[in-house]
Amino acid sequence: MRASRIRLRDFRSYERAEAQLGDGLTVVVGPNGAGKTNLLEAVYFALIGRSCRTSNERELVRIGAELTRTEAEVEGEDGAHLLEVGFKPGEPKRMRIDGAPVDRFGPEAPRPLTVVFLPERLELVRGGPSLRRAHLDQFAAAVHPALADLRSRYARALAQRNALVARHSVAPGMLDPWDAELARLGWELMKERTRACETLAQPFARLAAELGLPERAELAYRPRSHATTAAELRAEFAERHAADLQRGFTAHGPHRDELLLAHGGRPLRTLGSQGQQRVGLLALLLAEREVLLDIRGRPPLMLLDDVMSELDAERRLRLAELLRGGGQAMVTATEAEHVPGAGDEAVVTINVEPGALVAT
Repeated sequence: MRASRIRLRDFRSYERAEAQLGDGLTVVVGPNGAGKTNLLEAVYFALIGRSCRTSNERELVRIGAELTRTEAEVEGEDGAHLLEVGFKPGEPKRMRIDGAPVDRFGPEAPRPLTVVFLPERLELVRGGPSLRRAHLDQFAAAVHPALADLRSRYARALAQRNALVARHSVAPGMLDPWDAELARLGWELMKERTRACETLAQPFARLAAELGLPERAELAYRPRSHATTAAELRAEFAERHAADLQRGFTAHGPHRDELLLAHGGRPLRTLGSQGQQRVGLLALLLAEREVLLDIRGRPPLMLLDDVMSELDAERRLRLAELLRGGGQAMVTATEAEHVPGAGDEAVVTINVEPGALVAT
């Protein structure tokens, strides 16, 4: 599944724009402030149905316009499809697949998997553990789409248990059913996270080294629980009834787990430089791409903004080689020379001027 064309109307700085994406690498070139990042965000919005940069989607509508609209043409083994998203502030988002209205673009939607690197996404490395948990769960769902709602089912069970413990006093036995449900779903979530992390650990370490981390990089899942079965996890919840009732919330379980990114045995979150954190995030996304290609035969579309700016010439060359190794990728740069191979015939170049695109 690949994205072949994107059309925008009144999206951020663009009044109207249309661009064709290459089968492999597409390089988006233009001066700072011209709208390169806006284009990547528009591609993500068109394929996923939400922004990768902001939770306030009013920001997506061009100043002076009433609404924004995107269209993405995609191609797969079953033919061509059209994904449409329309958004007007204050009204429900309107989404269609091949002309049929849908509530969302779920795992079954005919679209490529999509991952994005933005400078602000460094929060995934240096921010709180909830961001890394969510990211790991999203990757696990991409590998095994049948488990896409496991995280949300666990969250609902947790919310029900928290509603009880927030009373600070409940009748004996009232927490038992929710302990059982939370343990059942939590144990499944822990297993999926373990499996996902194990598939990523080796390629993450290798790619981090190739991109310039001098010491060994490590990716490790660190669960809060020491349980080895759902029954043991349930027993841990039961042991903490009194403490949870005193606090008013569930303080133990998979919702407190951590995904560790380390370099030379030191956590990148607190002891890594910004450059090392950038390489760590890149290595993680590339490792996910490699695993998805191996397991599902569907490499994701990679959207990479300002990714070359802090890499030396050797690392830029290696990254370009990796990106051209399979699947689609879009990379922004202020100069085409910053992306090795950008002038090759197989590479599509999109020149960005303020509010306009010029494909070459």
